[in-house]
Amino acid sequence: MQHKRKLILEDGSEYTGWGFGARFTRVCEIVFNTSMAGYQEIVSDPSYTDQAVVMSYPLIGNYGVADEDFESRLISPSALIVRDINDNPSNFRWAKTLPELLEEAGVPGIAGVDTRKLLRRIRDRGTMRCIITDEDLSPDDGLKIIAGRELPHDAVRRCSCKKKWYSRTSNPQYNVVAIDCGMKTNIIRMLNRNRCNVTIVPFDTGYDDILALHPDGVLISNGPGDPTDVPEVTGTLKALRGKVPMFGICLGHQLLSLSCGARTYKLKFGHRGGNHPVKDIRTGKIEITSQNHSYAVDEGSLPGTGLRVSHINLLDKTVEGVECPEDMIFSVQYHPESAPGPQDSRYLFSRFTGMMKAAGNGRRVLPVMPAAEAVPAGPGCPKDRRI
Repeated sequence: MQHKRKLILEDGSEYTGWGFGARFTRVCEIVFNTSMAGYQEIVSDPSYTDQAVVMSYPLIGNYGVADEDFESRLISPSALIVRDINDNPSNFRWAKTLPELLEEAGVPGIAGVDTRKLLRRIRDRGTMRCIITDEDLSPDDGLKIIAGRELPHDAVRRCSCKKKWYSRTSNPQYNVVAIDCGMKTNIIRMLNRNRCNVTIVPFDTGYDDILALHPDGVLISNGPGDPTDVPEVTGTLKALRGKVPMFGICLGHQLLSLSCGARTYKLKFGHRGGNHPVKDIRTGKIEITSQNHSYAVDEGSLPGTGLRVSHINLLDKTVEGVECPEDMIFSVQYHPESAPGPQDSRYLFSRFTGMMKAAGNGRRVLPVMPAAEAVPAGPGCPKDRRI
């Protein structure tokens, strides 16, 4: 039986609909995503931790949920808001419905909302806090609850792995240490496909511990929240600068920039979806990219850092990539592993391996590890072993 639910925004606006998933009250930040597909990868992307995600595409859930399509073991958003939810999928691969997945994970959803009106509100007013609750809560009481709740600042700590683990590939050429700030599984798959053995370490792993793993390169992953909330990572990256090739993705891009002395700022409503055009300044090539972030690097803070802009967003001219070839550093704000999304930017993983090769690395391979720690990263990875 359907039950009525309500969404109240920090500005006092109110939206009603029908509940699905778990029936919990949540206070969180509301954002929107413009992707037409990939809702399973979106709800399992740790970058959405503590956020209510509004899907702009009207029909969600129509192909169900498949075991091999998760991007992490976490169902990360605080809530999901859609126009129409489909609980009768048409897809030979589906194992459960999206409402079933959210109910098991304790994530509330609201369907039947005028998402076009809601998206325009977020676009015009900016990202704000909200409460997902039952229909009998008054707007005034909802605003009091919102005002009394501060958004947490430990999202990366909650998303990161708790101990190091490994993902090996056949015929490895390079050892990569990946700093897990809330990493998507497809990043590891792409590194494996580019002949990299990968050691995944917690976000607060120190400089000495990383160098003890003898990396040919270091990757800093995507993740949730404000990059200034994780000074542990920026301190480590500052110490690693110039000693080993480094590649940052999304939050990793912001953290690398901070470690070099740049600044970041919060965007009005962020970039989320698989349809953002980005220009490579060196080649003039335009890439259609997948994005998910609320913060950006301040271009005016780059002089004196040794970094230069490598990519620019064609919609709002924000910085989408920086590089410092002298120190073997580059990073991008978008997701080159793009799950879901276009595949225009996957060449960046080859660029990373090329940088490791140019640095004279690639001669070592990881030592044989205990079988219990060997975690496959491919599509056949058992559900309970997925990161």
